[in-house]
Amino acid sequence: AETPDGVRTQPDAWYVLDDDVALRGTDIRNPEQGTDSGPGSSGEPIVTFEFTDEGRRRWEQVTRRIAERGLGNLNGNQHFAIVLDNELVSVPFIDSTANPDGIDGRQGSQIQGGFTLDSAQELSTLLQTGALPLRLEVISQSQVSATLGRQALNQGLTAGVVGFGIVALFLLGFYRVLGAIAVGALAVYALIFFALMELIPITLTLPGIAGLILTIGVAADANIVIFERVKEEVRSGRSVLASIATGYRRGLTAIIDANVVTFMVAFILFLLATAGIRGFAFTLGIGTLVSFFTAVLFTQAILGTMGRSKVLARRSALGAGEGKRRWTFDFMGASRWFFAASGLILLVGALAIGGKGVTFGIDFDSGTRIRTAVERPATESQIRDVLAQQGAADADIQRVNDPELGGNVFQISTEQLQPNRVADVRDALDERFEVGNSFSNQSIGPTFGATVANTAIIAIIASLVVISAYIALRFEWKYAVPVLIALMHDLLITAGVYSLVDREVTTSTVAALLTILGFSLYDTIIVFDRIRENVPRMPRAAFTQIVNRSMSEVLTRSLATSFCTLLPVLGLLLFGGETLTDFAFALIVGTASGTYSSVFIASPVLSHWKEREPMWRRRRAVIEGELGSVPAYATAIAGKPVDVSPGDGEDRPRRRPRASEDPASPQVSREEFDDMVRDLDVEPAAARRPGAVALEERLREEAEAEEASEPTAPHPDGGADARPEDVVMPADDKRDRAKRARAKRHGRPR
Repeated sequence: AETPDGVRTQPDAWYVLDDDVALRGTDIRNPEQGTDSGPGSSGEPIVTFEFTDEGRRRWEQVTRRIAERGLGNLNGNQHFAIVLDNELVSVPFIDSTANPDGIDGRQGSQIQGGFTLDSAQELSTLLQTGALPLRLEVISQSQVSATLGRQALNQGLTAGVVGFGIVALFLLGFYRVLGAIAVGALAVYALIFFALMELIPITLTLPGIAGLILTIGVAADANIVIFERVKEEVRSGRSVLASIATGYRRGLTAIIDANVVTFMVAFILFLLATAGIRGFAFTLGIGTLVSFFTAVLFTQAILGTMGRSKVLARRSALGAGEGKRRWTFDFMGASRWFFAASGLILLVGALAIGGKGVTFGIDFDSGTRIRTAVERPATESQIRDVLAQQGAADADIQRVNDPELGGNVFQISTEQLQPNRVADVRDALDERFEVGNSFSNQSIGPTFGATVANTAIIAIIASLVVISAYIALRFEWKYAVPVLIALMHDLLITAGVYSLVDREVTTSTVAALLTILGFSLYDTIIVFDRIRENVPRMPRAAFTQIVNRSMSEVLTRSLATSFCTLLPVLGLLLFGGETLTDFAFALIVGTASGTYSSVFIASPVLSHWKEREPMWRRRRAVIEGELGSVPAYATAIAGKPVDVSPGDGEDRPRRRPRASEDPASPQVSREEFDDMVRDLDVEPAAARRPGAVALEERLREEAEAEEASEPTAPHPDGGADARPEDVVMPADDKRDRAKRARAKRHGRPR
């Protein structure tokens, strides 16, 4: 029969099935849709399949019985049924006349007749599905009510706005005009970021919002690195334009290294994490790329334009102040105290982990967590009575405060409940207490929890390996070991703090830990990059002196970048709500620990290791032989080390300057001298004619002959005609004679 719309309401035929499974899906192999292409074939679609050894034997027995039954009846065609999930899929028949002994199945078998291309493909797919030994079970389920979802979204957006505002105020107060440029760069960054979100497009989840907020600090950090370099060059006496160019040139390496590491961590997290954390990893990776673009191109263009105006003419506009601000602390001398402090913190954390353990959330331990507000007054015991009626008497029930839903909110944690049981619990609570639209739940199966735990371990190990390889490639392999020690230091401290405050470790915590790896390395790279820069500039200093000077030069920068990263995360902790609190807490602990370890752990470890190399041991022996001990600081010149600690008024041993050196004049490196020449815009001297060269050589020979007969008094202004080599290299007798000859006979054009 059919309805007026032409819909058939009854089947074409009825079949009585014998519930005797003769062949299972696991006995079938390689079901495919094909075309009948044999001799005299019709070319119509068919379905082919093969068998396992046991399946072929069973197929032959079944088809023989069907054929024998068909030969005993008037109708020789006897059917068999293909059933999947208790539903009839197809009812083929065996031609008993053509196959009186059944089908042996050695070459496989085929089903043909009456197929369209789509129906043949559908049947082959169903056969292939039935061949898979699957048992479907719920491994992860999450349901968020509209009320809680809207609340979490509003909290995340509020945290983002607050974080942006705090970072903007910090930049304006600390960097003045440069800070205003950075705020403009952040605004451009936000526009580009949201434009990419619309173009891709992706669904912005709560972890994605957390990643967006975190990238605000990433974008600001790149600007801070450049600004501190520019301020450093301005304090050294360079012009504003030259300071901008030099600051970008010298700061770009550290920015590239730090952003590459952060992007690699985000990429690993995106590959290995679950769906929610992938949103965070994606926004973090995109934000890192966009922040690099705005810091390198946009900020540089604005700075270059404003550098030619009167806006940046004064040092106060740049926040540079007067003089060279540098820390005066002996970092390497106090390294044993840093190691002792870290050891004490790690010991307390280890005792907490050993005594209390680490509390893992349902992401790892599996189970069901329900969170709901009730309209009628209720107590924990009353909620437990309702759950006991639903077979969940062992549930852990907690009353929690929620700024949006009020204080009558309960969180229920129990063993994993199937979706139908969760629905029963909701109905029971609603009937007694009226839960309304605030009911949300999350269920994690044991299989999924184990997978999440294994994935987290793999992600952390992969990140450590990739980071170590990159550091070894960019610096040298000995720089990678202190980095690994510092990163493990940060991870262990974070785990210890989690155990002390009894916070749950969730997938968000793992994402935060991986992010900590990238941000902790940011400060370490800044310090290591300056060490790498100072090594050739201080060819006779001990490695501890180089590290001390490097750390004193970049400590303000490291503190500023870390503080700027913490500001938006602090907004996330205060206004992000419970959904994002765990993530923000782990980031704050890890970032604070990372700032400490990058300066006070990684650099001292590197220094102690490098000091064991023969070259650095020889340098240290020379300094100790001349001065009796190795001062904390040394000049960055290619002469013998002189202690030039940034502190004023310190009574430190100094060697007497040589006769060819001017103690009152500052000594600079060859690279700094070249930069000063470029700042002065000096035209290069024209090439001298061969005759002039010959004349100069003859005059020099005459001067040397006169000096051999009678001594010549030194020129009253010996440094006036000094060449760059005389400034950055130690003077010797041959250079002194040449200098006196030029001063006496011919001089040198200035």
